[in-house]
Amino acid sequence: AFGADKVYTVEDSALKRYEADCYMQVADQVIGQVSPRVILLGNTPMGADLAPRLAFRLQVGLSTDCLELSIDPGTKQLMQTSSVYGGNAQAVFTAEALPQIATIRVKAMSPIKRDGSRKGEVIPTKVAVDMSKVKTKIVGTIKEEVTGVKLEDAPAIVCGGRGCGGPDPYNTTLKELAAVLKGAVGASRPPCDNGWVPEAMHIGLTGKIVAPDIYFAIAISGASQHMSGCSGSKTIIAINKDPEANIFKQAHYGVVGKFEDVVPALTNKLKELLAG
Repeated sequence: AFGADKVYTVEDSALKRYEADCYMQVADQVIGQVSPRVILLGNTPMGADLAPRLAFRLQVGLSTDCLELSIDPGTKQLMQTSSVYGGNAQAVFTAEALPQIATIRVKAMSPIKRDGSRKGEVIPTKVAVDMSKVKTKIVGTIKEEVTGVKLEDAPAIVCGGRGCGGPDPYNTTLKELAAVLKGAVGASRPPCDNGWVPEAMHIGLTGKIVAPDIYFAIAISGASQHMSGCSGSKTIIAINKDPEANIFKQAHYGVVGKFEDVVPALTNKLKELLAG
């Protein structure tokens, strides 16, 4: 088992794919039966949609996109840490009303290792889904076309900013480094706004939120809006010709220099090390 002592399961044909009205009914009824003190959801598209609906239904508070969680030893309340002010600071929230609800930023926490000696109890739960209460329906889906590794799943991301100067580096210099790392290429908002790269590559407050093991910020100034999308990365490496760039205050490691010189040299060195 991975840590759960009890797992409540619900099976219904109406739950084949996510419909907010169906999932809300299930969540509401299961919570009524189990009476949990804390409800945690991933800050995924589904979790980010379901959590606020659930909080409103239960008339309790909600903390979204949490980076850390802990239990106050005195009050036994859940302490929820989230980014505020565009990622420039972190705040800790709690609530007295139960259950406490929070969504967790994707990859912000590492899963515990499987323990074969533990065994959780699986509890099938009966829930009635009233289809007359379902006010919306999916009439079609459009899958995002992605070649290679998806940004959200990439162990390493090579992200370029306005300083790249145009679309070419994303298809050459940055792409070559990402290929060596078996990662993906991303971009800050200006390259997307300028049409250099597709919007699907946008990382930031209004783009995708990522948390890879290694994040290369290349020719990126380090604006708070962008850092909100990558601050959860395990290691941030900045490459910028401006030694005063704000990105160096956020990065774990930094290289001052032109990316046109630094990145190819780094790529070649990595190839040598991996080949050896």
